[in-house]
Amino acid sequence: MLTLIWFVFAVALLVAAGVSIHVRRKGAVASETPVVDDHVIEQILETGVVFIEEDEPLDLDDVDDEEERFWSESWDEPTGEW
Repeated sequence: MLTLIWFVFAVALLVAAGVSIHVRRKGAVASETPVVDDHVIEQILETGVVFIEEDEPLDLDDVDDEEERFWSESWDEPTGEW
């Protein structure tokens, strides 16, 4: 009887883990939907600017910091024949 209880507990735990992973993946896919679609591209081509209402807009200070970090890295010259 005790073995049956442990088996049911293990199955319930596996089902809960599967549901949790499924919900996380579904949320990740939903959050990765592109903001720029065909309509936005047409607006950019027509007017030269675009206004996107986004829940979390880009933090321009973080973008500037990352750009500075990128360009401040040292670059090794390629060696060998290309």
